Amino acid sequence: MTDSSSIRARFRERGFIIDDGFATVLQITLALEKPLLIEGPAGVGKTESAKVLADVLDTRLIRLQCYEGLDAMAALYEWNYPRQMLHARLSEAGSLTLEQREAEIFSERFLLKRPLLKAITQDRAPVLLIDEVDRADEAFEAFLLEVLAEWQVSIPELGTIQARHKPHVIVTSNRARELSDALRRRCLFLWLPYPSLRQEIEILHARVPGLSDRLAQQIAEIVQGLRGLSLQKAPGVAESLDWAMALMSLHCDHLDAHTIEQTLGCVLKVHEDSEVVAAHHAAMQFTQVESRDFGLGSVSTPGA
Repeated sequence: MTDSSSIRARFRERGFIIDDGFATVLQITLALEKPLLIEGPAGVGKTESAKVLADVLDTRLIRLQCYEGLDAMAALYEWNYPRQMLHARLSEAGSLTLEQREAEIFSERFLLKRPLLKAITQDRAPVLLIDEVDRADEAFEAFLLEVLAEWQVSIPELGTIQARHKPHVIVTSNRARELSDALRRRCLFLWLPYPSLRQEIEILHARVPGLSDRLAQQIAEIVQGLRGLSLQKAPGVAESLDWAMALMSLHCDHLDAHTIEQTLGCVLKVHEDSEVVAAHHAAMQFTQVESRDFGLGSVSTPGA
């Protein structure tokens, strides 16, 4: 991939629609070998972009899923204690000295590599996805900065392990907490918003083969309208795709009020959000399936 247009085309081949800005940021990320921090609402494709990038580069995807309480050891490595104990018992009757037995037990054959260690020991540069880094605490974020800076880790029993190839790093965040300035300085940055109506229709066609133009338009308009409401969980692109695939499985070629009522659980995942939609007279809007203002844009105003 030498330029942004090539990147954009290869992502499109895999059903992932990106604009020139996104493609250019990826081009710079690969050229400078810097991590890319992607922020945006849930469900817009932050995680999926790393998966597609790995496929485009024909390399391995290694994912570190962050969570509250994640520590360095869980992200790096641990020893396979059951195998070590079994080996120690079986070797008791052997001729090896205590030091030799200890060296065997703490050798790489008993090492369980976790995502960060896996990423720096690959024979080919992988895509390392550090997913939802905002869920981890500040202490882990500080540790992560060291790894991203040095690309080496120290294991007391084995010494320092240097990266064979620097991974292509994608870091995602839903902004559950504010990230440190140090991490932001270390990365390039991309804000990934919800797609426009036109982009969402294009995504639906790319990811759901056989979807009619009419149904794609209706799904996109409704989902775009729902995002204008004060919902606890606004539907992302993932929900649009789920809805489209569900409707295809039901052999629907268009939406009417009854079908929407029966299948809206593909899009709204919180009971209170359903109540918000009802309070804004969404059902009245849903019946306008044949009109151009079929979408829910007007329901963002109370009493509409």
